[in-house]
Amino acid sequence: MTDITRKTALITGAGSGIGRALALCLTREGAARVILTDVNREGLEETADQVRKAGGTAETFLLDVSDKDGVYDFAETVAREFGGADIVINNAGVAQVAGVDELTYDDFEWVMNIDFWGMVYGTKAFLPQLQQKGAGHIVNVSSLFGIIAAPRQAAYNSAKFAIRGFTEALAHEMRETAIRVSSVHPGGIKTNIVRNARFLQSTSSSERQEAASNFDKIARTSPAKAAEIIVRGIQKDRRRILIGMDARLIDLLQRLFPAGYGFIFKKGLLGPGD
Repeated sequence: MTDITRKTALITGAGSGIGRALALCLTREGAARVILTDVNREGLEETADQVRKAGGTAETFLLDVSDKDGVYDFAETVAREFGGADIVINNAGVAQVAGVDELTYDDFEWVMNIDFWGMVYGTKAFLPQLQQKGAGHIVNVSSLFGIIAAPRQAAYNSAKFAIRGFTEALAHEMRETAIRVSSVHPGGIKTNIVRNARFLQSTSSSERQEAASNFDKIARTSPAKAAEIIVRGIQKDRRRILIGMDARLIDLLQRLFPAGYGFIFKKGLLGPGD
């Protein structure tokens, strides 16, 4: 069991959505402090204000998780000023909507650099701190689309499948230690990930709005509920944390039809993006 009480928890992508909800949930569970990062200063400070109003201690840092040197410098700051992190949640992520034949390498690299490499940098920069403490918990946020692949989401799928593979490998490596590792797979969460996604330049504003509206229809879980499930999973040392009935059903469907689950997209039962 991972005890959150009096621990230092670090969250990337904490300026909104699941990251903000995690900061508040961890505070309610007794974390000594939450260290919050994002590229959005306004959102970051709003999260910190909410944590402080809830009686918690929040530290904020502007951080681009795709900047390897920046992440390692940040890890050194956390070690020096706060004695290192106990719980590391690599949550920052972006999405890209485009078919493979339309997807540019720049956009592909943008997704991979933030979603995948940002997670790798965050894990490797902070893992030595947990090893020095002799215990801790690393949480990497993958996706429902780290379990199944969705059309027009090749870059996002690639990053989220890679997060899952990396995290599961790390969990095996840490099996004989007191460091726990969790892979998180949210289903439809009511966040702005689709509204903030990159689309083809030729995509009209009405088409973007339609994509966001369609996502809203299938996003059944609130960020607060998602955070509660993640925190409970951390406390119970769950290696895979599924969020939402849709994620649980899709996980089962993939097991039953590992090569044939694509019918759910043809029938319009699931749209792109999580």
